[in-house]
Amino acid sequence: MILDRFRITGKVAVVTGAGRGIGAATAVALAQAGADVVISARTEDQLAKVAREVEACGRSAVVVPADLSDLDTAAGLAAAAVDAFGRLDIVVNNAGGALPRPFLATRPKHLLSAFQFNVAVVHSLTEAAVPHLLTGAADGGTGAVINISSAVGRVAGRGYLAYGTAKAALAHYTRLAAADLAPRIRVNAIAVGAAATSALDIVLTDDTLRGQMERATPLGRIGDPEDVAAAAVFLASPAAGYITGKILEVDGGIEQPNLDLCIPDL
Repeated sequence: MILDRFRITGKVAVVTGAGRGIGAATAVALAQAGADVVISARTEDQLAKVAREVEACGRSAVVVPADLSDLDTAAGLAAAAVDAFGRLDIVVNNAGGALPRPFLATRPKHLLSAFQFNVAVVHSLTEAAVPHLLTGAADGGTGAVINISSAVGRVAGRGYLAYGTAKAALAHYTRLAAADLAPRIRVNAIAVGAAATSALDIVLTDDTLRGQMERATPLGRIGDPEDVAAAAVFLASPAAGYITGKILEVDGGIEQPNLDLCIPDL
């Protein structure tokens, strides 16, 4: 049956930034589709809650509280998965971010920091995962890497110079890594639009700002973390077995969003 191709029963995934929001929703969704998961973020209490949700799906979760801006720590998650479950099949690079800043308040150090957290950390974990992904693919399947990018890597918005540049780099990193790692490892990304996570609290809690954002989105609503999680399950599954090097836009149809709602000039 075609629905069987969306199952990932018996697979093992690492999900970064998994304490809340998109990362938490993705970890639970992967478990619902049949995977065991290693989940990592800074806050142990948040991870413990996500682990309980994973276990309620009948799957296992390993909690790794960590500062994932450290490259060696991020790389160590691949070994943690193999130590716990004996294999690694899926990597979801969700940890990332950067604060919006006016242009004249954006220093070179902010660009370097955004690039490290949104690109270098992704490469560190992915590089460490590759030997294990190849082993898992020996049964004829493919390993899957899913990078969480952003619509701001494609469209312009005032104040997002560091973040948007880093996410644009992540999108092209995805294409280049996919070419390098084919055919046994697929690498794709999800470019997320406005989603109801803590990063958007300032919009979600202000009716005026929320209305502006909703009107800027053709589907007329703010996205839910599960919208992104569903896309991640698809890209991780055999249903996406002929897809690599692509950026899936999960953004409600945004082409030129009003992304500078709260950013002062310059």
